[in-house]
Amino acid sequence: MASRLVAATDNSIYQVLPAAVLYPREGEDINRVVRAARSDPERPVSLSPRGGGTGTNGQSLTRGVIVDVSRHLNRIVSLDVAGRTVVVEPGVVLDQLNDYLKPHGLFFPPTVSTATRATIGGMVATDASGKGSRIYGKTSDYIESLDVVLSDGSDHRAQRLTAAELDEMLKGEGLAADIHREVLRVVTQNASLIDEIFPRMNRGLTGYNLKNVRRDDGGFDLAYLLAGSEGTLAFTKSITLRLIQRPKLRALVVARYGSFDAALRDVRHLLAAEPSAIEILDDKVLAVARTDVIWTGIAAVLGQAGSPDGMAVEGLNFIEFVSDDPDELRQRTDAAESILRTSMHPASDWTVVHDPGVISQLWMLREKSVGLLGRLPGRRQGTAFVEDTAVPPERLADYVAEFRAVLDRHGLSYGMFGHADVGCLHVRPALDMTLPEDAALIRPVSDEVAALTKAYGGLLWGEHGRGYRGEYSPFFFGPVLYAELCRIKTVFDPLNLLNPGKLASSDGRVPVDRIDAVPLRGEFDRVLDFEHRRDFDRAVACNGNAACHTWDASDAMCPSYKATRDRVQSPKGRATLLRTWAQLKSRESRGEAIGAELAEIESQTKLSLDTCLSCKACASQCPVRVDIPAMKSRFLTAYYRTRTRPARDRLVSHLEGMIGIARKLPRASNAVLRAPIVKRLVSRVLGLVDLPEFSTSSGIQGRIAPPNVIARLPEEIRARTVIVLHDSFLGSFDTDVIEAACRLLERLGYHVHVTPFTASGKAQDVLGISNRFVETAERATRMRKAYASLGVPMVSLDAATGLLFEQEYARCLPTDAAPRPVPGIERFLLDEIEAGRIGRKDARGGEAFRILLHCTERTARPETAAIWQRVFAHFGLEAATPSVGCCGMAGLFGHQVEHAATSRRLFVMSWRERIEAVNRDRVLATGFSCRCQVKRLAGRRPRHPIEAILACLEGHA
Repeated sequence: MASRLVAATDNSIYQVLPAAVLYPREGEDINRVVRAARSDPERPVSLSPRGGGTGTNGQSLTRGVIVDVSRHLNRIVSLDVAGRTVVVEPGVVLDQLNDYLKPHGLFFPPTVSTATRATIGGMVATDASGKGSRIYGKTSDYIESLDVVLSDGSDHRAQRLTAAELDEMLKGEGLAADIHREVLRVVTQNASLIDEIFPRMNRGLTGYNLKNVRRDDGGFDLAYLLAGSEGTLAFTKSITLRLIQRPKLRALVVARYGSFDAALRDVRHLLAAEPSAIEILDDKVLAVARTDVIWTGIAAVLGQAGSPDGMAVEGLNFIEFVSDDPDELRQRTDAAESILRTSMHPASDWTVVHDPGVISQLWMLREKSVGLLGRLPGRRQGTAFVEDTAVPPERLADYVAEFRAVLDRHGLSYGMFGHADVGCLHVRPALDMTLPEDAALIRPVSDEVAALTKAYGGLLWGEHGRGYRGEYSPFFFGPVLYAELCRIKTVFDPLNLLNPGKLASSDGRVPVDRIDAVPLRGEFDRVLDFEHRRDFDRAVACNGNAACHTWDASDAMCPSYKATRDRVQSPKGRATLLRTWAQLKSRESRGEAIGAELAEIESQTKLSLDTCLSCKACASQCPVRVDIPAMKSRFLTAYYRTRTRPARDRLVSHLEGMIGIARKLPRASNAVLRAPIVKRLVSRVLGLVDLPEFSTSSGIQGRIAPPNVIARLPEEIRARTVIVLHDSFLGSFDTDVIEAACRLLERLGYHVHVTPFTASGKAQDVLGISNRFVETAERATRMRKAYASLGVPMVSLDAATGLLFEQEYARCLPTDAAPRPVPGIERFLLDEIEAGRIGRKDARGGEAFRILLHCTERTARPETAAIWQRVFAHFGLEAATPSVGCCGMAGLFGHQVEHAATSRRLFVMSWRERIEAVNRDRVLATGFSCRCQVKRLAGRRPRHPIEAILACLEGHA
């Protein structure tokens, strides 16, 4: 049931529960599935392909069987560098492909905003285009051939045929020959009508593209028809793509405007500078972006909310240029600046960006726009249903004015962004789909916008496909061509088993689904009571943007998904299960008899959450901030109200207190833990392995000073005093880091003291032992406030502990009782450096260091990487901070027997190569759990950055 529930939604407003979800392991499995589905012609089983699951119009949703190609059919089969072609399976992700191609100087150009999880098969299904399509075109422009499975289970290779090859095909027998004869008839007999109806603009009339099948030279290319057909005609087994050379240089002109209309109207003039792309964002997107972690890296470019002339910034144009020649690139950016200076629709200001890292960050903002509009204030959120209209670009500004008038008439607020250079705009009206009156607006707004786009010579679907908007096909294609589409569907799929209800009906027997006849996701949430809506609001807010399904092992989100490729074990999957569980609990509280259904969902939700590492990457990296660890804690609290907790949980809830006792006799404690019989007992009874050993150094004991001791210090001493947070894990298992921090700070002229042994309660929160965690949080908060009242700074040495004060403690305590944050030592050092209180040092560093950040730190405090680099540079040291995913430890997760294999797999995926690539003495790790994992699996503990700085200053790096 869990897999079916997760597959019941995508990035659309719909929710349709499939009968089953299949995961083919090889291409031939698709043939087997199709043959099985048609084995009873009287009752064929409908099949729908699924790739990244990012569709905004329900393209892959079905009441039949979903065939998900993303989990296993994700291999890059072959690459011909000289011929510039690549063969991929349909589940290969766009960024995965381009990352593979990068060393060869090649790329596959269509750039969709969901590139981290969008599959090539899905891009073929919608004929995706995205940024840069003005010069690069669409997916179909790069298809060399498609290997597909037809509805009878047979294979066919769709590729460009010469006139002679076409004649040979037409003489043949079988389904493939029938298809070619019928499609040729349609495009030949209706050539003039096709030319009249298909719009002359960058965004074509997809699903089915009749315009490009017949070539000017008499050739024939069925791949153009299959691209954009959304799985209604055939299943894709593999794809051969044409590639082009990757541009060597990029520049981005970022122009800010006092009105969105001015930004739109300026686009026509800016095109004269020949940019590769012009993307536009409105003030709604910018306002939410300022609250997102991404803003840290781009604030210097985008600036504050106001422009220099005091006007609000309501529109933003990203104007990109690419070239292999620096002079040509400069000429184009100069031309853009000249146009901006003399424009009739002047920008408030602009910035030219050449730094590749900053450009990537700015494009990441644009890519996150979809998700950010799902995080608007209040319960009305940006909603996808008229989100990809396209009109001729020269008419875009006037069209948008009328579009806004439609939305204003219905009293809707909205966010707008998109590909302004090609007239494609993404609009997300803010709706609360749990309210019937808001859901009822889908029909009238869709109808009005469809009429408006047609009046402007455009399309309701500009690049995201039609999906359940197929009912508008007759409106745009006209009755004659739509009837031909149905005949094409019939010849391809006479049993109507391939993604039925979308685009066109097979021989008119089964009409396409209507947009208001498909179950809406919001309808299911109307049963939520106040308590469950409040506690699991982020699960309800999950809009299916699937940012958590990124393929990249160096991305922090989400480790359990990366290790398994099982979407049930992803933030989206867990949010779906938590949301369903909350719905059932709400119904149960009203007296409904749903015991069996609730028990099944509760069990599967618990299983999914058991594999969550509670790394919290989703809490900041998800555009909607779906904080699974926080909801996991709440779920487990509720789950164990009526159940006995496992012995391990009960032990862990007291773990820090036990550690505090055992660490007083570290050698004796280590001897016990090393004993084979104890190891076996701990493994078999408690399910724990590879526990760390206690530190035997006692150098920090003399530095411990409670608040009353600090209060007695002379004022001039207190002015140069720093308090180091003595958390239970560093203070018990890794005291070298605390000692190094104290010695370094003293060397820099500070008086250093350490807090008494402080329990964090982290494990209690992870396990949902909420009563004990609140008590621990209150004690830690009292301690923090006591030191803060004395005016002395406190620093943490491990982000997982330091962040508790601003995250978990703040979450569980009343607002007026929330503690002050505890910054990391790197932030303290940089602040002191910038204040002139730490002079420049010339340490002996040698080869550059590599600092591997704790994943929680990297995502919650994205500025940390740059801070460490600046601190190291101040001491005359060079440091890089390569992107790295989860090490696989995550507190106790890596020590748990049932997760040991996953823990090792994650380490191999993301950390092992980073560790082995350079001299191990140069590898540093900020996280305690990360250092434990490296020591366990690579045989040597990496140092904390503070230890490396101290060693260099002392002359023995």
